[in-house]
Amino acid sequence: MEAPVLVGIDVGTTKICTLVARPEADGKMRILGVGLERSRGMNKGMVVDMREASRAIARSVEKASRAAGLEIDSAVVSLAASHVSGQISRGVVGVSGGVVDARDIQRAVEAARAIAIPHDREIVHIIQRAFRLDDQESVREPLGMHGYRLEAEVHIITAAKASVANLRQCVQEAGVEVSHFVLNPLASGEAVLTDSEREMGVAVCDVGGGTTDLAVYIGGDVWHTAVLPVGGNHVTNDLGYVFHLPPQRAEEIKVRYGHTDPQAVPADEVITVRSFGDQEAVHVNRQEMVAVIEARVQEILGLVRHELHRSGYDGLLPAGVVFTGGSTLLKGFQGMARDALEMPVRVAKAENIFGMTDRIQSPAFATSVGLLYWAQLLQTSALPPEERRARRSEGDSEVWQKVKAFLRALLP
Repeated sequence: MEAPVLVGIDVGTTKICTLVARPEADGKMRILGVGLERSRGMNKGMVVDMREASRAIARSVEKASRAAGLEIDSAVVSLAASHVSGQISRGVVGVSGGVVDARDIQRAVEAARAIAIPHDREIVHIIQRAFRLDDQESVREPLGMHGYRLEAEVHIITAAKASVANLRQCVQEAGVEVSHFVLNPLASGEAVLTDSEREMGVAVCDVGGGTTDLAVYIGGDVWHTAVLPVGGNHVTNDLGYVFHLPPQRAEEIKVRYGHTDPQAVPADEVITVRSFGDQEAVHVNRQEMVAVIEARVQEILGLVRHELHRSGYDGLLPAGVVFTGGSTLLKGFQGMARDALEMPVRVAKAENIFGMTDRIQSPAFATSVGLLYWAQLLQTSALPPEERRARRSEGDSEVWQKVKAFLRALLP
């Protein structure tokens, strides 16, 4: 039986990427269609112009649909903005019969999620972290265990209801229904993290155009999430302000000549670039340009380090930080991040994809690919148990181990 088609729409501040894919039996994703479009009407992950945003999304969807030869009617959509926040909640129930069954676990999780949410916010994710059974802490899977008191601990991620509604409407006006919203770093983590990294303790950090999105994994589960309102566009804006350049020109020299270490570029190298209107070309000293980039990247990394310290989990990350996002392509970024965070660092792109991958083999598209894996897991977890078992007998064991783990993460 042929696997269903998966669709993910990554709506960012700088780009919109629609991917259409079909999962293979070996766990890889065959990319059938790619739709890349410059983002409009978005700022720091939030809609600021409904008409422009919906048009840009529609163009991206149309490109992917045409490339795949398929109609797109629903998709998993990325979500990242400073209005997103996370909190920990706990719920306690008595174990009926002295042995934990699925109903006890469900009641404990329901008790944990029964918290007061402000009327202007909505729940995006509810992720199980751990259980406590009587006096035994850090129980991963209590099903079938003996006990009398079960406590569930969950990580609840909420977002501003109006902002989510605006983004949903933009996608709907493009002719696509939103099946689920997925927080950017959770999508990126699904595409780039290894099982050993999740178990040991790792943070995934997506440095995008408008925001820097962070998720901490410990013991295989998400323990902390955060969205910082700063990203690569701030570097571009700094260059434009200092050297009197329009945003497009500033972005061009950042991508082509950018670096994070002024000492790594020649002191006498000069870049010639056109400025505003009919003014004469501007001559920019490359080392001075890199010094501007260095200052802003140091600030971004400082905010990441502060957030990890504020979470209290910075000492529990032996696997370090895995970076994704287009801003991590700056030369020297990995070394600067390693020095700034004082822990292992790697810059990652999505693996296990084939087909139309020429334009998406980059850390900039980790979130886009991760949305496809979320779509696959959501589809599988929604199947009846009988069909799930039938498909498991036909599929790859690694895929089904991921499905089993994913079923511990709940979405409202």
